[in-house]
Amino acid sequence: MSQRYAKITGWGKYVPERVVTNDDLARMVDTSDEWIRTRTGIRERRLRTENDTTSSMSVAAAQQALAVAGLTPGDLDLIIVATSSPDYLLPSVASQVQDMLGARCGAFALVAGCSGWVYGLVTASQYIQSGAYNRILVVGVEIISFALDFTDRTTCVLFGDAAAATVVEASDEPGGMLSFELGSDGSGAMALYVPDGGVVSPISQRTVDERRQYLRMNGQEVFKFAVRTLSSSLKRTIYDAGLTPDDIDLFIPHQANARIIESAARQMRVPLDKFYMNLERYGNTSAASVPLALVEAVEEGRLKDGDLVAMCAFGAGLTWGTAVIQMGTGEISPAHSLFSLGRARYLARRTSDAVLDSAQSALLPLYTFWYGRRKKS
Repeated sequence: MSQRYAKITGWGKYVPERVVTNDDLARMVDTSDEWIRTRTGIRERRLRTENDTTSSMSVAAAQQALAVAGLTPGDLDLIIVATSSPDYLLPSVASQVQDMLGARCGAFALVAGCSGWVYGLVTASQYIQSGAYNRILVVGVEIISFALDFTDRTTCVLFGDAAAATVVEASDEPGGMLSFELGSDGSGAMALYVPDGGVVSPISQRTVDERRQYLRMNGQEVFKFAVRTLSSSLKRTIYDAGLTPDDIDLFIPHQANARIIESAARQMRVPLDKFYMNLERYGNTSAASVPLALVEAVEEGRLKDGDLVAMCAFGAGLTWGTAVIQMGTGEISPAHSLFSLGRARYLARRTSDAVLDSAQSALLPLYTFWYGRRKKS
């Protein structure tokens, strides 16, 4: 049997019409445009209108992705929707999306916080590479604004609502998913969570009185986790693909904070302009963050056939998901060859990175301490 590859063949997005700038938020909570921009890099975000639901936003993005792939809903074998903000606790929003699209296939929702779409992409690729399915729709969608406390400036300024979708198809030609890493550190789960609304603590009058139905975050702990995870997971996954960071054409990190992305670029010794960023326009759109950036990178011509892309998301759980993919079709890296100049460069870069990573790990506590002091000021 010939090897099967899982390739992204379609992409689409949906962002709500409502634009909320930093100045708009400054009229609602004690903050300012300068305070938000200097600490996060965010200038504005999109928030849902009264007509937007998680299912409707998913369908709008999915229809675009199917059109790009040249498929109809009836061609799909499976639908995966990654979100932490479904329309209802039951039924699954994925079943709603399947029905609204008019598809005739299985569908399930996946919850992994901001890492959800990467988890979904990896899951879809495994189904395809195993031969189980041929065409899968993967949606990353979030209406995170429903869980934001707009009296809390440490959280409400960070997030936005959006949806993005990709079609993943089977192919006999090399490309698609080259390597991946999925991770979780549940010991940090309470660093980013919603206290009430689940089985442990159902909604009650106390919930409303103490505003416990809203997102709560230990910003310093999440920042440390993100800085530590982004560069290290990207490097491990890139090396697992037989590549070096120099081989990657574009990095698409989770759009949470510009400082985190800048730190990752420094730690990886990669120019910052190789890291795609759109967070100034959308903020952190959680499960939609990475696929939304992917769609816009394609639209802007930053990605073309054969390009190598490294993506990494991190978030509640605490989870992370990293994937290296090749857009379209391309040649295998020279590092895959046991005896080649490319292999020698690959091994040299990997060795030097290991040494420098040890030094940077020792300095990380000082950097995060400095960041915490600046944020408080």
